[in-house]
Amino acid sequence: MRLSNIKLQTWRLSVFGISIFIAALRAELPVLAATSDEKIFRVPASRLQNHSQEQLAVDLRRGIGPDDAATIALYSNPALRAIRDRRRLAVAQLIQAGILPNPVVSYARDFVTGGSTAGTRDGYSFSAGWEFSALIPFLPKQTAARKNFQSVDLDVAWQEWQIAVNARTAVYRVLGLDAQVGRAREATGGLEQSAEAMRKAVDAHEKTVLDLSAAESASQESRATMLGLEQEFEKQRLGLNRILGAEPEIRIALRAGLTLPVRLEPPDERKLISDLESRRLDLLGLQRGFESQDATVRAAILAQFPKMSVALTKATDTTNVKTTGFNIAVDVPIFDRNQGVIATERATRQRLRDEYNQRVFEARSDIAAAIADVRSLNRQIAAAEEALPLLEKLVSSAQTAVEQRNADVLSYYTARSNLLQKRIQLIKLQEQLLEAHTVLEIASGRYLPMNRALQPR
Repeated sequence: MRLSNIKLQTWRLSVFGISIFIAALRAELPVLAATSDEKIFRVPASRLQNHSQEQLAVDLRRGIGPDDAATIALYSNPALRAIRDRRRLAVAQLIQAGILPNPVVSYARDFVTGGSTAGTRDGYSFSAGWEFSALIPFLPKQTAARKNFQSVDLDVAWQEWQIAVNARTAVYRVLGLDAQVGRAREATGGLEQSAEAMRKAVDAHEKTVLDLSAAESASQESRATMLGLEQEFEKQRLGLNRILGAEPEIRIALRAGLTLPVRLEPPDERKLISDLESRRLDLLGLQRGFESQDATVRAAILAQFPKMSVALTKATDTTNVKTTGFNIAVDVPIFDRNQGVIATERATRQRLRDEYNQRVFEARSDIAAAIADVRSLNRQIAAAEEALPLLEKLVSSAQTAVEQRNADVLSYYTARSNLLQKRIQLIKLQEQLLEAHTVLEIASGRYLPMNRALQPR
């Protein structure tokens, strides 16, 4: 469902292991820009935190934040349609597992066509049978299909979680690049004015051509940096549109006042690891998948039991002698004892067990690495913030020295370039801090709303 044709309706999404209800969507959105008065829909914030009763309002008129982007992506991302279709296949397999084989009914007719036909009549035979050995692996097959459905359902929820987190990350990147572009434009504008003033000074024989070359070089370098950042910003803006299911030409406004955080405190590592297996949806899905495969192995073992069918028969021959009886058919397992299927299913079960253990190990390692990255970036941001006032003071001192003819122009523009690079570096570090925090969310399976964390303090 695209953002261009959302209708008033109730929508239920299975995500993060809980249900989401978009119960009052009061808008038709021909475009993301506000074109009518009703542009707000609400979902329970419990989709973010299990114990929160706060309502999260998405108001397109005032722009969106990271949690808003996650909500919109869950509703309108086109990729989620194909992902959710997997549930239908699992439902079909569950239905199939509950179906028993059909009974077999046969009828034959013998026509008298020649020979000594005196006192004869046409004969017939009728039988009705059923393969009752299908009942033996019936319950394990149903269990396997039911567990498989639960596994697929959890995996779909995990994919929805990934889409939501990626939508938030897209907002972080757009926000960070917007700040970088703003800094670069500010610096480029100042340098262009300085270069123009230098040209006039050279024409008036107050400055040298060397001074003009230094000013123009600094201006061109700053402009190149600005153009590169603008290109990256446009790329990230289109990425945000794509994950939200919006057309490329739509300009999605971010909420005013959002700022990049300078410090984020990660949760306690032991708490994140202690209940990891019961919280991460992909791990829960693998558990259900293993249980499904274990039931499949049991069904394959039970399928070694010989196929047997029983049938009731009724017949008459051409002399009008009528008979009634039964027929039992047994498949003698001499060569095929289902050993190949059993070996395959056991190997698949072992693969799932090993994959589960590997993913648990990787998740714990990722949590530790993400927490270390967050703490390291906190320190780097603090150091960059401490360096900024020194660089600003250096630029101011260099400017005063140039005006008093106590320093060369090249050192002044070098100081200005260093200040711009340090400001951009600080913004990149803040963006990396948010991305490290996102990695921690994915690794731990815990969703942490960030709208408030991005508000100016």
